[in-house]
Amino acid sequence: MSEFIEQEDRFKELLDAGVHFGHLKHKWNPNMAPYIFGEKKGIHIIDLNKTTRKLDEACKAARQIARSGKKILFVATKKQAKAIVEEKIKPTGMPYVTERWSGGMLTNFATVRKAVRKMSMIDKMAEDGTLDTLSKRERLQVSRQRAKLEKNLGSIAELTRIPSAIFMVDINRENIALLEAKKLNITTFAMVDTNSDPTKVDFAIPSNDDASKSIAVVVDRVAQAIMEGISERKTDKEKRGSDKEKEKKAQVAE
Repeated sequence: MSEFIEQEDRFKELLDAGVHFGHLKHKWNPNMAPYIFGEKKGIHIIDLNKTTRKLDEACKAARQIARSGKKILFVATKKQAKAIVEEKIKPTGMPYVTERWSGGMLTNFATVRKAVRKMSMIDKMAEDGTLDTLSKRERLQVSRQRAKLEKNLGSIAELTRIPSAIFMVDINRENIALLEAKKLNITTFAMVDTNSDPTKVDFAIPSNDDASKSIAVVVDRVAQAIMEGISERKTDKEKRGSDKEKEKKAQVAE
């Protein structure tokens, strides 16, 4: 009974956030047909029962990835999604890109790592005083270069290897990121509106990818699942450590 009430609450949360509002009927992608409940005033309405099911599947997969210690890269460069993704995902420790996606960010990852090392080198110069030995003009140039690198790289500066998965808000906008992920066989998650093709994504969440409230509720659910996975990983490590300690004591006792 409590599980049913919880499902009802989750459904209502999606409804209140306007997750069910799609695009104008004439802008639809036919592959979204299985997820469309109907239309109202020329606008397609997404079936929230199917959204709930697909969101649960995505959350389960995201939790498992986090539990295994792997990374999920979040990509949301549209204006209404930037701040939301940064706010919801930053606490999870997962990388995210909210500025322009630089082509080759995944397929040419070695170049990205060079840029990260350059940023780290500038930071080191600031720490050891090397930056102070430069002329005012040179310091200004280096500072601008550092600011540009940080803006473009964002939190992926901490990403030491290609992520295991990528989560996108609006695959039409993030099509380059999607193509790179598919080329590298990276697992893909995405909010998919009625004007997008859900077959292009491994875990498609049929939902309104334009409204900030809709984006917030979906990303928040995924973020919660990731935090659960991280917590479970910590518990797993503690249990393994405890089991090893017991094993050592048993061997000593023998």
